[in-house]
Amino acid sequence: MARLTEHLAFLYGPAAAERWAPVFTERIERFARAHPELARRPRALASSPAEAWLITYGDQIVREDEAPLVTLARFLDRWLAPAFRGVHLLPIYPYSSDDGFSVIDYRAVNPRLGGWNHVRVLAERYALMLDAVINHASQASAWFQGFLRCEEPFRRYFLVPPEDWDLSRVVRPRTTPLLTEFQTACGPRRVWTTFSADQVDLNYREPEVLLEVLELLLFYAAHGARRLRLDAVGFVWKEPGTSCLNLPQTHEVVRLFRTALDTAAPEVALVTETNVPHAENVAYFGSGEDEAQLVYNFALPPLVLHAFARGDARALARWAAGLELPGPKAAFLNFLASHDGIGLRPVEGILPPEEVAFLVERTLAHGGEVSYRDTPAGPAPYELNTTWYDALNPPGTPEALGVRRLLASHAIMLALAGLPAVYVHALFGTPNWREGYARSGEKRKLNRRKFREAEVEGWLANPESRPRRILEGLKARLTLRAGHPAFHPAAPQRVLDLGAGVFAVERGGGAERALVAVNVTDEPQPLALETEGWREARTGAPAGRARMLEPYADLWLTWGEA
Repeated sequence: MARLTEHLAFLYGPAAAERWAPVFTERIERFARAHPELARRPRALASSPAEAWLITYGDQIVREDEAPLVTLARFLDRWLAPAFRGVHLLPIYPYSSDDGFSVIDYRAVNPRLGGWNHVRVLAERYALMLDAVINHASQASAWFQGFLRCEEPFRRYFLVPPEDWDLSRVVRPRTTPLLTEFQTACGPRRVWTTFSADQVDLNYREPEVLLEVLELLLFYAAHGARRLRLDAVGFVWKEPGTSCLNLPQTHEVVRLFRTALDTAAPEVALVTETNVPHAENVAYFGSGEDEAQLVYNFALPPLVLHAFARGDARALARWAAGLELPGPKAAFLNFLASHDGIGLRPVEGILPPEEVAFLVERTLAHGGEVSYRDTPAGPAPYELNTTWYDALNPPGTPEALGVRRLLASHAIMLALAGLPAVYVHALFGTPNWREGYARSGEKRKLNRRKFREAEVEGWLANPESRPRRILEGLKARLTLRAGHPAFHPAAPQRVLDLGAGVFAVERGGGAERALVAVNVTDEPQPLALETEGWREARTGAPAGRARMLEPYADLWLTWGEA
């Protein structure tokens, strides 16, 4: 209880902490008594080189006569296991907008997907990550409807900043209004809406809200989640006269969550989703013991895309050479594509503005779109809205070449220290869904098309199809990764300088070493590497002394005897 009291005192002051700490403690202890099996499990992060994640919507693949979560489980069992051992289900709750990120009921599964029984089946077969959409709730939620009626306690659940609050320094992720006026039973109220008018920000300045969210995280742990993705967590705490982003109080909220889960469900790891400049992002590791166990490696996607777009991996290599973890209980969640776009804020200070502008222009030329945010200097690019395949490949690219580029880019992601996650659209090499964008006007729809099971099965039954070639290529590389201890998420890494056209990283140490080199260009590249003592990971044969690395090829080597 002492640590909880410290967290609460930091957030609310000593008097409030004295009042609320026993309440928080009682709820955590009650949960631990109800779920003793969770309290007995080993502490996160007990991961291995074999842990790889699929990022997907629950209804990504549908069949008319069954719950989509059943269809998804069959797809995972048939096509992805055992190469993928984890699944990140994007929000599975009833929602009103933003493809699930405007939650109506946090404790229900959207009946169009299935039920908690279907989630449990997935959790028994795969490590499960669930979204905790904890910055905001839907207008249609019971919480917000209670707010509109001025009912207790909901009238205090949402943030209505006083008129004298200085909002001039608030950092915005959108160009939509920061405050939205609603008519309530108490009169008009201007409520904080970071992302949209339908996504109304929760008021963490009230201890009751923090307690409600903590109980929600425990609820997800009880339903099989072993990873909890804290969506947009950097925005949860607001203070006048500040950026209202990544504030000290926000970090304290994450620390409180970590303290509670370490007590009641120590196997459950927190994953922070903070699409911000790199130094601010990695701050969510805290000391390595007290905040998130996993942090999204947000700078990786734009830097890998830049390396392939320019045929020059030097910016990527300089950044990767400086990556550090605060300890063995922390790891990066590495990814290239996600349900959102490719964030540009993470490369602020890493790529110069003219290189960011180059990526913007290239994305538009490839049939993608760009989302903007408000800044004091005017709108600035926030994210590239595109599928990963189309981001890499100009229109008209021969399919064989496009597949090689996609697999080479993922080889970099798989080789780096951390846990790898692959978005389902990268898995299939999906093109931009222009029809969905035109119909909805939502740029992120380009990268969120859903599929019928018969369509997917048709692709994957054909060994020559783009999705099947990508899937088999990714599974082969995941198998290489899973088979060597050098690729443990926390194993050391050393980025090698093999010239601008090659990204190379050595993992592990001593006799347990591995090396991956990737050609990011459309020309053969000399591999200036001493290969004596190394073997080809794919064949076990000794590596040759002199070689050329073919365009978009990736070489995997292991040290010592086969």
